[in-house]
Amino acid sequence: MMEALLARCVMSRFSGATGVIDAVRLSGGASQETWSFDIVYPARNIGAILRRAPQGYGAAPARAAGLNVEAVLMQHAYEAGVPSPRVLHVLHPQDELGTGFIMERVEGETIPRKILRDDEFAEARPKLARQLGQVLAIVHGLDLLQLPALRRMTAGREIAELEQDYRSFNWPRPVFELALRWLRDNDPGPSREVTLVHGDFRHGNLIIGPHGIRAVLDWELAHSGDPMEDLGWICVNSWRFGEIDKPVGGFGTREELFAGYETAGRSVYPERVRFWEVMGTLRWGVMCCGMMQRFRAGPEHSIERAMIGRRASETEIDLLRLLAPRHHALNMSR
Repeated sequence: MMEALLARCVMSRFSGATGVIDAVRLSGGASQETWSFDIVYPARNIGAILRRAPQGYGAAPARAAGLNVEAVLMQHAYEAGVPSPRVLHVLHPQDELGTGFIMERVEGETIPRKILRDDEFAEARPKLARQLGQVLAIVHGLDLLQLPALRRMTAGREIAELEQDYRSFNWPRPVFELALRWLRDNDPGPSREVTLVHGDFRHGNLIIGPHGIRAVLDWELAHSGDPMEDLGWICVNSWRFGEIDKPVGGFGTREELFAGYETAGRSVYPERVRFWEVMGTLRWGVMCCGMMQRFRAGPEHSIERAMIGRRASETEIDLLRLLAPRHHALNMSR
């Protein structure tokens, strides 16, 4: 059924295309789907990805920019030199595929444990932190006036939303209370510059090849705000996958990340980055609690949700380490 719908869309929208083959769904979820397929041409085939919300699921979650906005952001990023898939087509109602877009498929790896351990990525690992800093510098340099209207986030608003989500679970966690108090006491105030913020710049949303980063994916949480938020999020311990001595994704140091960012003429404010790292750690902990609540409430008792939910306890350890002054001094010296 999906392959037939894709074929009809492709043949009507892509000049010279004769159909599609090998349509495979890559991810689950009731509200969003990702499909891989090949667009068939007489001379050669082109690998493609469909990201869509099926008909009837068009409304984006409160924090999400929406798939149509995501497509525009990705195209702007691609044109600015960010390693990003090229958007080929934004879906129309006549395509009968729902809301979403088709983009070129980029080959590479997104699984963190493979990126951090396989010999195939041995050459890439020492370069990645600096490369990611350079990529974020380009992202934060995009002109907001040329982009779609985005949700504006500040540290204060993020704290308030996190606390509201946390309180709604009615599941008290003393370490989360401590983190909320620390965040309120250490709110750095408005940033000197408001930029595009990717919002979820981490393992899983980065395609890595043998020589380094190949693509940035999943712009659905993009918003405008403090650019240091992205630098703090990539340093959250949950994205290190056991390589805790390498704060940036388990493969690099903060100094390497910051150096890559600064080569583009942009400034880093380490204390603001630290604030957003604490915020990101708490955010992930609250998200894990949300997964556990959804598992408990059912009706779909997904084992994946339960496994993610139990990771809330890991974020409590991470928060205690971050908020201990001695540990902070050790971290910031790296």
